[in-house]
Amino acid sequence: MQKPTILECTLRDGSYEIDFQFTKKDTQVISNALDNSGFELIEVGHGVGLGATDKKIGIAAESDEVYMQAASKAVNTGKWGMFAIPGIAELQHLDLAKNYDMDFVRIGCTIEGLSNCKSFLEKALEYGITPYVNFMKSYAVHPEALAKSASVAFDMGAEAVYVVDSAGGMLPKEVQEYIQAIISENSQAKVGFHGHNNLGLGIGNALAAMEAGAMIIDTSLQGFGRSAGNTSTEQFLGCLARMGLEGNIDPLKVMDVGEDLIKPLIEKQGITSIDTISGMSLFHSSYMPLIYEAAKRYNVDPRLLIVSVCSEDLINASAEMVQKHAQKLTSSKEGKPWKPVYKNYFINEQANL
Repeated sequence: MQKPTILECTLRDGSYEIDFQFTKKDTQVISNALDNSGFELIEVGHGVGLGATDKKIGIAAESDEVYMQAASKAVNTGKWGMFAIPGIAELQHLDLAKNYDMDFVRIGCTIEGLSNCKSFLEKALEYGITPYVNFMKSYAVHPEALAKSASVAFDMGAEAVYVVDSAGGMLPKEVQEYIQAIISENSQAKVGFHGHNNLGLGIGNALAAMEAGAMIIDTSLQGFGRSAGNTSTEQFLGCLARMGLEGNIDPLKVMDVGEDLIKPLIEKQGITSIDTISGMSLFHSSYMPLIYEAAKRYNVDPRLLIVSVCSEDLINASAEMVQKHAQKLTSSKEGKPWKPVYKNYFINEQANL
C-alpha cells in the first residue's frame, strides 16, 4: 500500500473550536512546528475559508492576509494553503494569495455548486497555485454521481478531488465505495479524504480511504476540529507506523506538538449526543443555530429535529424547513408518535437526490 500524503488541517478546521481565534503568532508557531515535523501539506486560516470574516461568517482573530503572511514565513519545507468556498471567497482572494506564494487552495462545493468552482480553478492554475476540489457532504449523492462530478472537476483543472464526510457519519464501506467509484471513472484520479469523528470512525474511515486508493488524508492534532472533531493526526500516524508507512514524520515529535500546543485549547469532555445524532443523521453542524432556535421555540428535542430535517434534505437546511419539521414534531406529541428514520442511500433507492 502506498504511503499517503497527510494534509494537516489543525489551523483551519481546528479554528472552529476556538471561534476562529488563532492569532498570527499561533499560526506561525504551529505551522512551523508542523513543517519541522515533516508534514507536506499544511492548511491555515479561517475555518470557513477565505472571505468568511469579510462576510461576517465568524470574525477571525486575523485577516486572511495576516494568516498568509504568517504561513509564508513559517512553512519552509512543506507547502501551505487555504480553503475557499466560491460565493464566500472571491477571485480577488487568489490575487492576494499569489502575493504570498500560496502553494495550494482547496475549493469547497457541493455537487450542485461545482460550476461555481471553474473560475477559481482557472485563476489558481494561472497563478501556479495547486487547486483541489472538496466535495462537501459527499454522502448526499450516490457514489456514481460523485464520480461523474469528479470527472468534470478534473476536466476543469483540479489536481485532486476530495470525498468529504462533513457530518462524520459515513461508514468505512461507504467511504471505499465513493473513492472506488471515482477511480473507476478516472483511472489516474488523485483522491483525498476528509473525515469527522461523530461516530468514532475518523481513523477507520481514513484507513478505508487509503485501502480504496486515496492518496491524501486530512488530519488534525488531537483531532481538533468542528463538531466531534477530525481524524486525529497522532493516531493516524500511529497506524501508519504500525504499517511501516510513516515516512519521515516522527510520531513522537508530533505527539509532543499536539500535547504542547493544542491540548491546552481543548475544552470538550466526553461525547455529546448532538454530535452523535449528527453523525447518525448525516447532519452538517453549521445548521445547529437554526436547530436550537426552533427546538426551543416549539419545545421539541433538538436531536429528533435533526433527524427529521435530514429525512428531507442532507445538503441544505433553511429556517423555514427547520420550522416546518419542528411543527411536525409538535403535532406528533398530541397524535401518532413520530419514529426517527435514518437515511441510507445504499438501502433506500427512493432517496431524494
